[in-house]
Amino acid sequence: MPLTDVQIRNAKPGSKPRRLWDGNGLYLEVMPSGSKLWRFKYRFAGKEKRLSLGAYPTVPLSSFDEDTKGARQECARLKGVLARGIDPADERKREEAQRQAAAETFEAIAREWFVRFKHTLSPAYAVEVLRRLESDVFPWIGAMQMQDISAPTLLSVVRRIEDRGAAETARRQLQKISQVYAFAIATGRAERNPAQDLKGAVPPPNRKHFAAITDVREVGAFMNALDGYQGQHTTRCALRLAPLVFVRPGELRKSEWSEFELEGKTPTWRIPPEKMKMRRPHLVPLSRQAVHVLADLYPLTGSGKYLFPGNRGDKPISANTLNAALRYLGITREQMTTHGFRAMASTLLNETGWPPDVIEAQLAHAPKNAIRAVYNRSQYLPQRREMMQSWADFLDRLKKDADGKVVPLFKQA
Repeated sequence: MPLTDVQIRNAKPGSKPRRLWDGNGLYLEVMPSGSKLWRFKYRFAGKEKRLSLGAYPTVPLSSFDEDTKGARQECARLKGVLARGIDPADERKREEAQRQAAAETFEAIAREWFVRFKHTLSPAYAVEVLRRLESDVFPWIGAMQMQDISAPTLLSVVRRIEDRGAAETARRQLQKISQVYAFAIATGRAERNPAQDLKGAVPPPNRKHFAAITDVREVGAFMNALDGYQGQHTTRCALRLAPLVFVRPGELRKSEWSEFELEGKTPTWRIPPEKMKMRRPHLVPLSRQAVHVLADLYPLTGSGKYLFPGNRGDKPISANTLNAALRYLGITREQMTTHGFRAMASTLLNETGWPPDVIEAQLAHAPKNAIRAVYNRSQYLPQRREMMQSWADFLDRLKKDADGKVVPLFKQA
C-alpha cells in the first residue's frame, strides 16, 4: 500500500533503521535518531543502486507547488531517466556539475560580491554600481566561468565602454571587475585576477577640473555677489555657507540639522560616513561666520530634517539649485561651479602658508594609508579650527576691500 502523510508523521524510530515502502522503488528510511530520509532503489546495468532524495518533511511525500519537489515527483522523474537508458546517479552528477558551473559564473560571483559589500556604499551609489554591472559587464562576460575570462576579453568590455565616450565609467568598471576577482580568489573560486594584467593598457581619463575663482582680486567681489543674491532665502544661505565650509556640493545640500553641534566654544558639523565620498566620518569646524549663517537659516528650516529642503520638504534641494543660482548672479560655468568653492579654498590656503596636510584633512581627501587617516582626524582638528576661522575672517576682509587689496591670509602664531 502506498504511504500516507499520517503514516509518515506517526512513524517512530527503533533501535535499527527501518524502511517504509511507497512503491516504484521509493521508500522512507526511519533512522534511530528520528530523522526520516527518502531513498530511491533501482537497478542499472545489472547492479542494485540507491539514491538519496532528501529528508522529510523538507521533501514532502507529494507536492503541488511548482517550486517544491515531492519525493514521488522526483521518483517519477528518475524513472524517466532510467527509461532513457541513463543511470540516475550519473544524471545527478551532471546536474550538480551544471549547478556548480552556474554558481561560478562571473555574474553569479559578482552578485554575491555586491550583496556582501553593498553596505559599504551609499544606497544611491549601490544602485548605480549594480546597474552599471548589469548594463556594461554582465551582457558580455556574465555567463562565462571566472577561469575562462582572459585579459583581452576584459579589455574588449572596457573598450566598448570607452568607445561611447565614457572613459571614467570604463575605468571604474575595470576596478569593479578587479574587486569581484579579488573576492572570487579569496573564496576559492578563482586563482588569478586577469584585470591586473590590464594595468597600463587602459589610459587614464582626462581629469575634469571644476571651474573656480582663485584670483584674490576677484574673490571679494564674488563673495559680495553671493551676499546680494535675491532669490529664496534657503538658497542664499547655502551660497553664503558654501565658501565657509568648502565641502562637496552633495554633502552641503544633503546636510541635516541633527548633524550640527552649535552650542559651546567649538561648534562642529559632523558629517556621517554614508554621506562622504571616502565613507569615513568627517568633522567640519564652524567659524563664527558659519554659525551666523546657520542662525539666520534656522527659523525657516530648523523644524525640519534638512537645512536646505526642496520644494516638497521631504528631500533636499536638487544638485542643480546652487549652480543655477550662480548663473542667476551672472557667474558663468567657466568662471565658477559649486564644486569650485573647494578649489578656491585649497588654492588660497596653500598659497598663504597653511600646512598641506591640514588643508587636505579639511578637504577630506583620501590619505595614503590608514595610519595617516587616524592621524589626520585626531591630531589636526585644533589646527583646522584655527584655519577655518582665519579663512572666514580672510573672506570678510576681501569683501570689505573693493579692489581685493587686503592683508594676506597668514597662519596665526
